[in-house]
This record gives sequence, C-alpha cells and structure tokens, in this order.
Amino acid sequence: MTTTTSHTSEPDGPAEGPARHARLIQNESTTEIPVHLLFRDDPDPAPVPLKPAVVGRRQGTGEQPRLRRPAALTPRPVPQVDPDLVERPARVLPGTAGVLAGACGVAGCVATSWWAGVLPPLAVEALRLPAHAGAGLGMAQWATYAGAGALALFGFGGLARGRTGRAWVLDLFGRYRGTVRRSGLLWVNPLLLRRRVDVRLRHWRSEPVPATDAHGVALRVVVLVVWRVLDTARATLGVEDHESYLRECVEAALARVPVVMPGGPRGAGDAAAEVLTRLVTAEAAPVGLEVFSVQPLRAEYDPEVAAAMHRRLIATLDAQHRASVLTSVVDSVEDTVTRLTMRGLVALDDYERKVLVKDLTVAFCAGRGETGP
Repeated sequence: MTTTTSHTSEPDGPAEGPARHARLIQNESTTEIPVHLLFRDDPDPAPVPLKPAVVGRRQGTGEQPRLRRPAALTPRPVPQVDPDLVERPARVLPGTAGVLAGACGVAGCVATSWWAGVLPPLAVEALRLPAHAGAGLGMAQWATYAGAGALALFGFGGLARGRTGRAWVLDLFGRYRGTVRRSGLLWVNPLLLRRRVDVRLRHWRSEPVPATDAHGVALRVVVLVVWRVLDTARATLGVEDHESYLRECVEAALARVPVVMPGGPRGAGDAAAEVLTRLVTAEAAPVGLEVFSVQPLRAEYDPEVAAAMHRRLIATLDAQHRASVLTSVVDSVEDTVTRLTMRGLVALDDYERKVLVKDLTVAFCAGRGETGP
C-alpha cells in the first residue's frame, strides 16, 4: 500500500499573514484526510448531531459506500385477532339447582305413571301411594311424560364438576358464550359445547431446535418455556392449536436471535434469553398466551460442523492459555530487571540487559512448562 502526501493552497483572495497549506494524506484504500484535522490546537467546535458513519469505497473497485448501523432486530407486524373475542364469565348455576330439577323431573314421571295406572304394585307399596285405578295413557299423560323427562334430562345432564386450574370454554352453534373458571359442582346448559382448557402455570422443554450463533454457525438448542393461558377465548377460538402456535413462535425467535454457546461472554446468555422472551411474548400475547421466560438450556453444534468447531475451540483455548502465560512471564521478567536495577545490585548496559532478559524469559517459560523463544 502506497501513501502520498500532497500540498494544496487556499484560493486566491484577501488573507491575513502567510497562506496556510493543508497537507493531505491519501492512499489507495482511503479517501483524502486533511492532516490538520488529526492534529490541531484550536478548541473543539460545537457538537454536531451524530449520523450513520459512511465507509468510503475503495478506488478502482467500483464498490459502493456502506453505512455502519448497529445490529438490531427488524420489528415485525404483530398478528391480530378478532377484537371482540375476549374472555368473559359464562352464566352457570350451582349444582344443587341441577340436582333439584332432575329430582323434580323424576318425581313427575313417577306421578304420571301412578296417574295413568301403569306404576308397578311393588313401586306403589314402596312409595306408600294410595291405590288408584288409573285412566290409562292418553295425550295428557304423554305430554306430562315429555315435560318431566325433559326436566330430568336437563337437570342431570347439565351437572359438571369444576376443578382448580381448569376452565371450560362454552360455545353454542359456533358462537362464544363464555368461560367457566369456577370449581365444585356446577350446572351448565347441556346444549353448550364444552372445551376444557388448562390455565395452570406450565413449562415446556423443547426438543433440539435449529439455531445459529453470532457467527452464523449452525446449532441445536434446547429451550425451556414457562407460560400459561391468560385468555381462554382467544387461545381456544382465535388459533387452531395454541400449543403448536407457541412452539412455532419459539422456533421463529431462535431463527432471529443468535444463541451464545456455554462458556461464552458473561451476561451474553442472559441478554439472549431476554431478547427471546420479548420476541415470543409479543408473538403469543394476541392469542391469549402469557410467556414468562424463554431460556436456552443446552446448545451444541450441528453434527455437520461439530468436529470442525471442536478443533477451533481447542485452538482458541490453547491460544488464550499461551497468551496468559506469556503475559505472566513478561511481567515477571520486567519486575525482576526493574528491581535489580533500582536497588543498584547490578549495572547493565544495553547488551547485558538484553542477555539478562533473554535468560530470565527462558527460565520462567521453562518453569511454567513452556518452550522458550
């Protein structure tokens, strides 16, 4: 790479004192940089608003200038669901009401049978009913049978047992009618379709999911997701399967966020988990899911690149170890030579100092199991 220095003078015009020449530094890979901007004694001017830094193009390559922008995730549109689809409590009755209605229906059927004279004698004696000849089964008796039987069916057929941590989403002919979160014996309209939803705090440990690290190397990551159903109406009716939807949201977030391998920079793993949690929360909130955390548990390289990355990791660790040992040796040699000189124990010229430094370096390296230079 060649570097040239050129001189340019100011344009003709009135000036005080001798003309000031601006020295320029120019080479084949950078644009012209005035030297007086690098070394100047005048005070700093007023601050200028920061703008994206422009990297100059290389001469003769036809490369276009590039902007240096901080790496950031491009926001994506949040999915929308029906704004009217919001969880609301359903109308239910206590279980005693259903039991009472069913008992009344059964009693009506027995009384109608006794009225028609078709009740067996053993039943009459057991119920201690007076003897009755009966008028037979007519239109009135059949109508009474129908009403009493319907009351018994509705009374006993609507009985349900609510459990803590479970909810029912009710709909009638495809229309949302409410959610039942109560526990105990309840009576629910038997014409309504019930869909049971688990609203407890849940965690999901995923299978190995494809991901990448900060350098774009393929990884297989296992994540732990802590979540729960917040809006049962949207989770059940707003999406086909909310559990599958959550899994796909996690996979989509892992495709956008680089994952840190174990043993990486301190705090980088927590930052990646925070970004993952924020992305998955934004994707799952519109369908009634509340995500508390998305934490990578285990990360390993893809089998296709695992061997190569293992060798690279070993080489990196070895280089770091050698650098730390070399730094320790240099500091020890410097401290030894400085102490000998400052205390006046030896008087060394440049040649003797170089020999002493070399001997001490070899001795310290040999003592630490390293080969001397």
